[in-house]
Amino acid sequence: MITAANTFPVLRWVGLLWTIVWLPAYIRFWGWANLLHLCDVAVLLGCAGLWWGSSLLISSQAVSSVAAGILWSIDVGWRLVTGRFLVGGTEYMWDARVPVWVRLLSTFHLALPLALLWAMRKIGYDHRALALQAAIAAGLFMASRFLPAGFNMNYVYQDPLFHRSWGPAPAHLVVIFVGIVALLYWPTHLVLGWLFPVASVAK
Repeated sequence: MITAANTFPVLRWVGLLWTIVWLPAYIRFWGWANLLHLCDVAVLLGCAGLWWGSSLLISSQAVSSVAAGILWSIDVGWRLVTGRFLVGGTEYMWDARVPVWVRLLSTFHLALPLALLWAMRKIGYDHRALALQAAIAAGLFMASRFLPAGFNMNYVYQDPLFHRSWGPAPAHLVVIFVGIVALLYWPTHLVLGWLFPVASVAK
């Protein structure tokens, strides 16, 4: 649902300015294909949700980004403290070929979930978010499979835990999809539904 474009008079402009800086920098240093990442799509849709005051977009990207932000922070923190990665996926943060300021733009993994959580305190949580985010993830998984295996975008070639492929492409995509929905999206959906009031939905 779109509530009102001026629901977040300050935050909507912060999101717009962030996108103006972040998007060209990411395309320049990581390439267009990187925009198929679930986390990067969350930035675009999350900022769009803040701009339009859309409870559905804000809620769906909270489902996507809250757990991802926690895992990203843990992995980066583990690397800083121990010199090793706990799970992986944040190795690019230590890629000296990319300017530090560009790598620091990935702190959106912290800022975006906080902004979306704050927004839901005002407009509530839209319970259609789980279905929408699951559909977005399914589309991105299928699109990512057309990229070279070396990218392993969204883990559509090898899973993030065992680093293996679970059979032919359709089987592996189903495993990854079920895994992210069951282990990340569904628990986040339950927590957000418990923490925040139900967003009003247009008839």
